[in-house]
This record gives sequence, structure tokens and C-alpha cells, in this order.
Amino acid sequence: MPKIVLNGVTIDFPFQPYKCQQEYMTKVLECLQQKVNGILESPTGTGKTLCLLCTTLAWREHLRDTISARKIAERVQGELFPNQALSSWGNTAAAAEDPIACYTDIPKIIYASRTHSQLTQVINELRNTSYRPKVCVLGSREQLCIHPEVKKQESNHMQIHLCRKKVASRSCHFYNNVEEKGLEQELASPILDIEDLVKSGSKHRVCPYYLSRNLKQQADIVFMPYNYLLDAKSRRAHSIDLKGTVVIFDEAHNVEKMCEESASFDLTPHDLASGLDVIDQVLEEQTKTAQLGEPHPEFSTDSPSPGLNMELEDIAKLKMILLRLEGAIDAVELPGDDSGVTKPGSYIFELFAEAQITFQTKGCILDSLDQIIQHLAGRAGVFTNTAGLQKLADIIQIVFSVDPSEGSRGSPAGLGPLQSYKVHIHPDAGHRRTAQRSDAWSTTAARKRGKVLSYWCFSPGHSMRELVRQGVRSLILTSGTLAPVSSFALEMQIPFPVCLENPHIIDKHQIWVGVVPRGPDGAQLSSAFDRRFSEECLSSLGKALGNIARVVPYGLLIFFPSYPVMEKSLEFWRARDLARKMEALKPLFVEPRSKGSFSETISAYYARVAAPGSTGATFLAVCRGKASEGLDFSDTNGRGVIVTGLPYPPRMDPRVVLKMQFLDEMKGQGGAGGQFLSGQEWYRQQASRAVNQAIGRVIRHRQDYGAVFLCDHRFAFADARAQLPSWVRPHVRVYDNFGHVIRDVAQFFRVAERTMPAPAPRAAAPSLREGEDAVREAKSPDPLLSTRKAKSLDLHVPSLKQRSSGSPAAGDPESSLCVEYEQEPVPARQRPRGLLAALEHSEQRAGDLVEEQAHSCSTLSLLAEKRPAEELRGGRKKIRLISHLEEPVAGAQMDRAKLFMVAVKQELSQANFATFTQALQDYKGSDDFAALAACLGPLFAEDPKKHSLLQGFYQFVRPHHKEQFEEVCIQLTGRGCGYRPEHSVPRRQRAQPALDPTGRTALDPKLTVSKAAAQQLDPREHLNQGRPHLSPRPPPTGGPGSHPQQGSRAPRAGKQGQRAVSTYLADVRRALGSAGCSQLLAALTAYKQDDDLDKVLAVLAALTTAKPEDFPLLQRFSMFVRPHHKQRFSQTCTDLTGRPSLGMEPPGPQEESLAVPPVLTHRAPQPGLWGGGRGALPVPCL
Repeated sequence: MPKIVLNGVTIDFPFQPYKCQQEYMTKVLECLQQKVNGILESPTGTGKTLCLLCTTLAWREHLRDTISARKIAERVQGELFPNQALSSWGNTAAAAEDPIACYTDIPKIIYASRTHSQLTQVINELRNTSYRPKVCVLGSREQLCIHPEVKKQESNHMQIHLCRKKVASRSCHFYNNVEEKGLEQELASPILDIEDLVKSGSKHRVCPYYLSRNLKQQADIVFMPYNYLLDAKSRRAHSIDLKGTVVIFDEAHNVEKMCEESASFDLTPHDLASGLDVIDQVLEEQTKTAQLGEPHPEFSTDSPSPGLNMELEDIAKLKMILLRLEGAIDAVELPGDDSGVTKPGSYIFELFAEAQITFQTKGCILDSLDQIIQHLAGRAGVFTNTAGLQKLADIIQIVFSVDPSEGSRGSPAGLGPLQSYKVHIHPDAGHRRTAQRSDAWSTTAARKRGKVLSYWCFSPGHSMRELVRQGVRSLILTSGTLAPVSSFALEMQIPFPVCLENPHIIDKHQIWVGVVPRGPDGAQLSSAFDRRFSEECLSSLGKALGNIARVVPYGLLIFFPSYPVMEKSLEFWRARDLARKMEALKPLFVEPRSKGSFSETISAYYARVAAPGSTGATFLAVCRGKASEGLDFSDTNGRGVIVTGLPYPPRMDPRVVLKMQFLDEMKGQGGAGGQFLSGQEWYRQQASRAVNQAIGRVIRHRQDYGAVFLCDHRFAFADARAQLPSWVRPHVRVYDNFGHVIRDVAQFFRVAERTMPAPAPRAAAPSLREGEDAVREAKSPDPLLSTRKAKSLDLHVPSLKQRSSGSPAAGDPESSLCVEYEQEPVPARQRPRGLLAALEHSEQRAGDLVEEQAHSCSTLSLLAEKRPAEELRGGRKKIRLISHLEEPVAGAQMDRAKLFMVAVKQELSQANFATFTQALQDYKGSDDFAALAACLGPLFAEDPKKHSLLQGFYQFVRPHHKEQFEEVCIQLTGRGCGYRPEHSVPRRQRAQPALDPTGRTALDPKLTVSKAAAQQLDPREHLNQGRPHLSPRPPPTGGPGSHPQQGSRAPRAGKQGQRAVSTYLADVRRALGSAGCSQLLAALTAYKQDDDLDKVLAVLAALTTAKPEDFPLLQRFSMFVRPHHKQRFSQTCTDLTGRPSLGMEPPGPQEESLAVPPVLTHRAPQPGLWGGGRGALPVPCL
């Protein structure tokens, strides 16, 4: 790996860094060496994560080397090297200013990001470096616990308390093994992410949660979500010591919001009511126990929970405290318009004091709440609803973490800690009302509409200053979208001497940014509150999106300001038929509100973009939503990003109003004015940052390229453009004419596709129909039942929901393919219903792959080079010749394997599925069939519903074990798996045709072959020497023997036509290069789909008229032009070149007998792509 020296520190980097990466690493070193804070913005795709890791770890190694050099120098100076100064050892002179004198003082690195999935990506980057530090990743019990009983708990806080109870009683054997096995090399040394930690813990039967806490003590770098750092309660729970550490916040654009939310809360009437209900239950049970003098069954000694060590009087006092708090909140008078009242932050102490919750009593109250929650941990029924009590305990800790007596210590310009807070009390707008209680303790408050107590922090600086007070050495905030950086630093309320706004590593021809103030009809585009739902604006925006979708290839992302705006826009476009037109260009996928169905929707979008023959897809998303950060929209997944408006926060939301008021108050205070944004500046900044985050989806790495469309007239204002990222601003162009937008974007993508390398191929995606079938299939064998997964995906994917089963796109794929070859479709087999049925159907189809004659539209058949050699009358293909059979079979196996694993995972428990996957891995490594059979029997044989899964496992069995597996299946289930003797022969050997005694390829006796077909299959009879070819027309009536001349002419004509196409394409590639050839093929494919001669002529003219020597390519293109366009094409050729078209039609009796060159058949023919009527010519597939 290259070694670079920056600021005296040698850094091992995986490759030669770009200039912007060196600048970034220099700034990181500046923060570390000078012990100061830094805000560093570097666009997504510039490798900031790699730079951060390499720089911080190189700096630690440099410190360690410096200490070693000093220690050696102290021992040997004057003995071995009497004439050498001490300062020349290592970098001791520079290190003398730093008080680090021993190895234990070397600062620990704390690397925080928003989520564990982002941390997993960071850890993967670390594995790609040469550095191997001691690593620890912190997580919650919900993510790390492997105890079966604790994992069953529905809520995180119940898991915490049940875990604590088991640890205290030493009844968790996973925890008990931590001390004994925690230092084992396999657990302590490797770089483990959170999933690896759970796997290793399960393998060694060691608790991953407590193992990670142990590893933290000796770790050089600790990874954690950043709410663990910002929330004081979480810091205490994980024993995080920040003194002397270097803290890095990656993806820091969310830090401001997280700082405020971690110090805020909303206490609803439901929270108090559920807490009171639990205390009532405990009080009732404890009273009965005391009266009877013996344990109640719920509290018997057989219970895993020990008895509650609390007096009845203490439980009653706790109930009284909750009732008083409820009464105090209810006593606050509210205005009649449901707007709520706002009080200063200090009012929270007055309110809590009325309920006798003070600094003096908070300790006893928290202990009592903790005892009750832990006592009920692990119980079923009403006792699991302790969320209200847990929330109250968290709230008390938040309120009393701020001591009002601290005054302004550590705060700038007299800003006391309570000035950052406001108390807001407003009516409960939720549907859950306070529970009714009929006992004498009940209050009238329970019967009235409840009130919500909100305690909101409005200064992220409060949490930042707390980190500084904890003794952090350096604080580094970094992200791809922090612009505007100056205002972000003001918000944090701590000094940031080091700031950086890095440029991007891409060139100017890789990014296009345009402000589109007006649509195609000239109407102004605006998402302003008073115009966003106007018919004129929505109609113009819909037309603009449709036109943009025509020129942006592959994936297109459209960001809306909010969910309501997106939903109402889509509703309007559907009513006006605009959505259908967009759908025809690129299927629409809509970001759902719920987290659960999001992964299904985004996976379907990826599959559609990557599917062979796809025109791409459109993903409708929301700024600040799930799709706006952390997802992979690189390369073809996101060639264009459209922002449909400025996503300002809701202007009338009480929290937004109070935040703006707070900032205005702070800015207006004497001496503090320069350290705060105004409310209006903050409001604009929130919209800008959301836009910048959406823009960041388009360029994801050095070789990526894409276009950004800012479709709102307000983006034309200079102040709005000034808020864009620094790497975007130089490329922004404001357009007055929508037509010029389309012209320039089309030109941009033509240049980019010609000059940029093609992206690396992604994992093979399922074909369009298979992708849709996979999500629609139900997991239940019952054909009448549908799954929640399929419903939710159909709900959010209009392209799946609106397509009727009778349409060509949704019908049997063979029907549309038969149009291409002018065959009468053969009735398709009935489609399997239910996932298990689909598995059996898929297994049967794959087993008959060579013998089956029906044409398929799946990826399996699309990726193979195949040609029908002879067809019978009536449209049935008599034989199909497939070259390189291994590849499609492997693809089919992969698809079937995925389906099979999904079905198994749904049917087996988590433990049994783990056993199953382990058995599969063992079999793969050991080839021990007996051990495999012994494991599969108990999993699948006992339940008749799982027999089909056992039979489906046949696909994983190696050929030499298939016969044995057949016998095992018959013994266990009474049914076989469809074994045939040829299955015991490895597929590679089966794919190789045998030779007859003369040396010719022997034909499979199973296949019925006509004489003419046999002649075609003889490789020595044809010039292509056995390469695949196609004779698309059936033999004439009477068979080939009746008209021998006619029977032999069709193959010859087809072959000559094929040669003409191949020769033409070879000449195109030679003259125009690969990129030009690809453009021409894409235009040709579009022409065969939409019959639009103008579009293909525009591309053809641009490619072939630049140089006179390319004119013949334009003229020879006539072979692809449909008959009704011939005259126009000839006239166009004359106009462009001064010569008519050459009229070079492929030799043969019919135009449609033109063969497809096998070397170019890489993509699927789309349904209806080649017309199918008279004069519709097959063209080379992409």
C-alpha cells in the first residue's frame, strides 16, 4: 500500500489518494495534533470514511512509536550513541508538548455514526486497510442478546430488566462464560461488526453484549451509534468514559436533531395511565399476598422472578405521586383554540414539585420504579405493559440531569442550561385516551381529554458542551452534506477552529445541475404552501417529470418536500392520466411511510432497474425520508435526482415556532448575537440541508455520473443557490426554456456514456416477471392466502398494483414472445400458487431444462445464447439448441435456491433454521451425506406440511448422492424427489454432446428431429462452424422432403441476412467505437418499441454525419427501417448526405427472416418490442 507523509505522520493508504483526500487527512491531523474540534464536509464518494480511519489510526501508531523512541533514548543515550541528541529519537521534540508519556495515555478513538448498518459499512472499510487495531462495537441487548428467554421480550426496556435479573442471579450461562472465554484469541482479536459479534457469541456460547463491554476496555477504536454518546443515560448505561478521547461523528448532518431529541420528551396521558394501571395491579397482588399470608400464584417461589422487596406503603406513595403529576398537568389552563401554552424551561421543576418529585426525592422514586419494572420483567399478560413506568423513569433522569443552580457555568454569554428548554402543554391529539379507573383513587382528570407535557430542548449546543465538559480531546464532525458549514458550527455552540468544505473528485462532465423554474407548458413550478396543490402547478410538474424520465437512463429519483405533498401529487396525476404515462416510460415505486415495507419496495426498484430489457424505474421519495440517506443509488440505480421543491419544516408546528422564537431571543441578547442564527436563517437552513442530502444520492464514487433537476422557481434565487454544497454550485445553470433542459440533458448523457467506463456488472437480477412473481407469491401453501409482504409491496408499487393480469405485460410471457416470431402461442401451464408450489414447479422446470421446448422469458433463458433450429407447424418449437448450458443452469439454481431458502426460513424456527444452514455448510465442506440426512430428518420429516421442503432440498444434493437422497425421501415422506439416473452425472458432463463414430455430434435420441433440422445442426454444413443460429420460419407444408429446394433456402436466407446484420454492426463498431455502437443499438431498440422514426434518425444523424466516410453507415441503416418508413428514410438520407439510401436489404425471401446475431443477444426482448406485424424486423438485442 502507498505510504504518504502528512504533518510528520506516515499514513498507509490503500491507493494513491486524490488531492481532496490528502487535504481532508491533513485537516483531520490538524484536529488531532492541536487538540481542537473540526467540522469537515466531503461529498459522498470521496472516501471520507477511509481517510478518517487511516489518519486516526496512523496518528495513534505515530504516538506509540514516539513513546517507544523516547523510552529507548532514555535508556541508551550516552551508552551507545553518545553524540546523538535525545530530540532526534522519533519525533520526541514535537511530542514533548503533548503530555502523553505512556502507552495507556494514547487517546482512544470513538467512532460514532447514526445507525449500526452504517457502522457495519465503516468496519468493512477498516478491513480494507493495513491497520489492525483492537476493535469494539457497542450495541443494545435487543441487537446483541442471545438468551432465548430475554429475546422473547417485546420491548427493549423489558429485555434490559430481565437480563439484569438473570445476571444478578448468575442464571445466564452466556454471561457466566464471558470472564472465562472473553480473552480467547478468536473473540478478542478479529475486527468484528455487530453481526459477527452475535455469530461468534453464539458459536462460543458467550454473551455478545457483555463481551463487547469487556472488549471496550482494551480497544483502540470503539464503534457506536451516536445517540449512545449524546444521551447522558446511555453514556452511563454503557460506562462510556470520554476523558482524553477523540470523538468522531460520521454522517453528522443528523447530530443537531439527535442532540435536541435526546434531551427532550413528550409525556402523554396514555403514558401516565398505563403506569398507574401497572402499579394498581402490583398493589392489588401484593395486598392479597399480605392478607393471605402466603405467596399468590403469580408470586410463587416457582416463578423465575424473586419477590418484590417493597412495602405496600411505598407502592401506594408511588401511585399517589403519579396521580398528583397527572393532576398538576391537567390543572394547567389552556386557551380554547387547542393551541397549548408555553412556559420557560424552569417551570418543569415547579410542575414536578407539585407531585413531590424533586432533587431530594428523585433517587428514591427512581429506585422504586426500577424495582417494580425488574420485578415484572419476563412476565406475560398485563405485566408486560411497563413502558409507561420506564418512560417516566427516563423523563425524571432527563429533567434532573440539568441543575438550575449551575447558572451559566460553561455556557457562552450568560446562556444558562435551562434557557435552552421550553415547557409546552397542549391537548392530546392522539386516539388513545386515558384509561378509566373506577376506584376511589381515580381523578376527574382521567375522564376528560388529556394534556401532553412536552419538554423541548432547542440548543444542540447543550449536548455538545456536555461532551466537552466530559474531557473530550478532539471532536470531529463530518458528513457529505453539512453545508452551509458556518451556520452548522454556530448551531453547535462550541468552537470549531478547523473547517473544510471539500470539492468532489469527479470531473465537470460527470455532473449536470439545472434549475427548472417552469414546466413544458410554461407554468411556474413551485412548492410554496399557497401553490403546491394548484391544478396548474401539479399538471405542469407532472408533464415535466414525464419529459425528464424520457431522457434520463435507468434509475430516476424524485424527492418531494413531504409525504402529504407526494401522495396528493400522485393522486392528481392518476386522475389526469399523467401517472399512467410516466409508468409507461419507467415504472413508479413509491416510498412507504412504514419502515417494514420499505426494504421490499426498494429491493423491487433495484431489481427492476437491473433486470434485462428494463427501461429503468422511477422511485418517488421524501426529503428527510428513508431513501434520502444511507442507501445505494450508485451508477444505474440513480442516474438522475429531481427535487420538486424546498422542504421547509411545517411553519405552524409548535416546536418549529418555538425553535425560531428561541433563536431570535438568543440572537437578540447582548453579547450573544454573533453566536446564534436567527430563526429565519435556521428555517431556511433546514430546507437547504434536506435538499443537499437528496442531491448527494446522485454521485456515489469516482466513476459515477448523473443529473440533478431543481424543479422549483425559488431555486433560481441567488440566496437559495448559495446554500447548495460547494461542489455543486459551480455546475448550476438556470434555464428559462424547458426545451433547452431536455436538449442539454440528452447531450450530457450521450457524452457521459461515451466517455465514462461502464459500471461493474451487479449481481444477476431476476427478470421482470420473475421479480414481480417473487414478491407476489405467498409463503403459505394455501393458494387462497396472500401474504402481508405481497400486499404491502403492491400497495407501494403502482407498476405492480395497476397492471391487470390480462394485459400482455402481466400475462404469460410466452404470449408476447410468440408475437415476435409470428407463432401461435402455446397455452402456458397453470402458474403455481403459493411459494412452496412455486418451488416444486421451479424444480420441475429446471429438471426438464434440456428436454423442455417452450420458450421462457426468465433470466435463465435470456442470458443463454439459444436459437430454435426447427419449428413445427402450429408454432411449437421442435428443438432448441443452447450453447454454454452451464451458465443458465447456474442462474436457475441460484433463483430456485433463493426461493427455497426464503420458504425454509419462514417455516422453521430461528434455532432450527440456524441448524439447517450449518448442516448445509458442513455438507458443502465435508461431503458427508449421512450426517446431512441425519440432520434433515428431524427438521422436515415430522410435519407433513414440510415434506415438500425436504423434497425441494434435492437441488442442493450433489449428483453422486441424488439416488441416496431419493431413498431417504421415500423412507421419511413416502414420496420421491423425481430422481432420474442422468441426475447422477455431473451437469458439465451432461452438457457435452457425445460424438458418433464418424466424429460428428450425436443427437440426443430423446429429441424428435426432422431431417432439415438435423442438417442445420451439423456444424460442418455451415459457415459458422457450429455456432448458434436461427432459422425462424417453419418448414413448408408437406415437410422438407416435398420441396427440397424450398426447404434448404430458408436457412440459407436466414444465414445471409444474419451475416448482413453482423457485418453492418462490425462496421459501426469499427467506425464509431463501442460507445457509438451502443448508442445506435439503444436507439434501434427504442425504434422497434415505439415506431418513432424521428428519434432514431436524430441519434443516427448525430453519429454518422460528422464525417463523410461514415455516410454509408447512415444509408445502409435502411435494412432496419420498416416498410411504411422507407420513403421518409430515403428522403432524409438524400437531405443529409446528398445521396439516397443504398437500399441494402438483407438477402432472403422475407424481411422478417433476418436472423439475430448470437454474439449480441445479451438482453431480453421486451414484450411487444419488435411489433410482430408484417415488416417488423428483428433487431440485435442489447
